[in-house]
Amino acid sequence: MTNNDIIRRLRFAFDFSDPKMIEIFGLADHEVTRAQISNWLLKEDDQYYEEIRDLQLAYFLNGLIIYGRGKKEGPTPKAEKYLNNNIVLRKLKIALNFKDEDILEILELEGMRISKHELSAFFRKPEQNQYRPCKDQILRNFIYGLQVKYRGNGE
Repeated sequence: MTNNDIIRRLRFAFDFSDPKMIEIFGLADHEVTRAQISNWLLKEDDQYYEEIRDLQLAYFLNGLIIYGRGKKEGPTPKAEKYLNNNIVLRKLKIALNFKDEDILEILELEGMRISKHELSAFFRKPEQNQYRPCKDQILRNFIYGLQVKYRGNGE
């Protein structure tokens, strides 16, 4: 999944307006314009399409954590310069205050069944033996499952 796919699908799943997206970035101390957001949400073949970098998506996910859980005392967490699916999944888990069972339930909404052990491998440190990279299919199904949970089947 591209970063643009991720932000596009999260925006749809949670029905965020442009002002809400700007607010979420602002919670992570990062300013964006409505034009930037619009360009990130466009399809790749549009002439105004703009790729959202890892750092910008990290700011959005950090803002989503603050939006969902409230601001903690102290400095705002630093945004990662490089993201992978494991980090995105972890940040979504934190933002939504989900436990492992909640994630498994969301995945099952999309017909994907994985074990709790498989899921926990995604949240381990890369140096650990049990670490497993989160594949696009799992992240995609999780975000689609969020869409089903929060917006319905769309039918």
